[in-house]
Amino acid sequence: MRNEPQRGQPAEAPGRLAWVTVLQFVENLSDRAAADAVRGRLDWKYLLGLELTDPGFDHTVLSEFRARLTTGQAEQRLLDTLLVQLQEMGLLKARGRQRTDSTHILAAVRTLNRLERVGETLRAALNAVASVVPDWLCTIAPSAWYERYGHRIENYRLPPGKEARDGLAAEIGSDGHVLLDAIDAAPAQAWLNNLPVIQTLRQVWEQQYCLRDGALAWRPGHELSAVAERIESPYDPQARYSTKRSVDWVGYKVHFTETCDPGTAHVIVNVETTVASVPDAHLLTTVHASLVRRELLPAAHLVDMGYTSPRVLVESARRDGVRIVGPIAEDTSWQARADNGFAKADFHIDWDAQIVACPAGHQSRAWVPKTGVPGIVAEARFSPQDCVPCPHREDCTKSIRSTPKRPPGANHRATP
Repeated sequence: MRNEPQRGQPAEAPGRLAWVTVLQFVENLSDRAAADAVRGRLDWKYLLGLELTDPGFDHTVLSEFRARLTTGQAEQRLLDTLLVQLQEMGLLKARGRQRTDSTHILAAVRTLNRLERVGETLRAALNAVASVVPDWLCTIAPSAWYERYGHRIENYRLPPGKEARDGLAAEIGSDGHVLLDAIDAAPAQAWLNNLPVIQTLRQVWEQQYCLRDGALAWRPGHELSAVAERIESPYDPQARYSTKRSVDWVGYKVHFTETCDPGTAHVIVNVETTVASVPDAHLLTTVHASLVRRELLPAAHLVDMGYTSPRVLVESARRDGVRIVGPIAEDTSWQARADNGFAKADFHIDWDAQIVACPAGHQSRAWVPKTGVPGIVAEARFSPQDCVPCPHREDCTKSIRSTPKRPPGANHRATP
């Protein structure tokens, strides 16, 4: 099983570890159970080419192997090798039909409410600082911190009632502010700002707290940033909340692309993983770039409505020569549901002048770019003086704003 290096410690054969990882996934085994299977199961030993007396390896080798793959960005290497062999055998060809869909990946974290989130974020930061500069932390930490953050912050431990919880949120916010101020005020400890958990602490505090009259205050719900931007857990800061169809989750999203030509085997040709909040439509450009690199770009690409948008339809045909096949997203506005009122098509958008005209003839008074909101180009705001007395108000949007989602230029004129 092992490769005997000329120097250094013996290493496990990476090819066999890759096979063990595949078998582990197929049978949904933990690292410890997979290592036990290598030691004791005849079918695994036969597939891996091992002697019956091979002692196997410690289960921690598997997590180390996966970490090295991701650190070296080599996680696609096994798939690439397989696809090259299939192409050489004539079993896989470009310019056929492929389909792409996404599914959820759960982050290995527990779901936290807002109060648990700030408490656990500060507790994680204190534990990290205590492990590197314990003496310095003792000089700034009041005795109350040891009791408040000495155990995991869990909902059942929190005080009942909104007033009590708001008070605790204020205390936690103040404690975090004290820690960050102490780090900033101590030049010798400035390097602590490089700790990922301290950077996460600053981000969470910016998201959950604000300054009011010079004091730190708990943000009301309507002032919170978009869900896609919020950190859900300090133990996996990249994990995000998302929803797709009837599934809500915190974690990531994986996009699988497979061939689907009639009469042939279906082969996965590309895998892309993103944070959960990235819209599906943003991934087709990345998927096509990976398929170009593998010389496996399809002629027709089958997707669901999450991937279709005017921009995707135009750019895919123009740049890659790929025909996107899939339903266009339905209009979910109240006008469409009620089959009444003014729909998006009833508003005229002058992209060059950045002005939106409503069906009653009123023009927007402001054009606010929304570069940080996926799929939204800008927010066109109308004056209440025009909207409130308007006789068509009941037929119009429920807001005095309109949000153009289509990009300027020829793309917004695309048709399926």
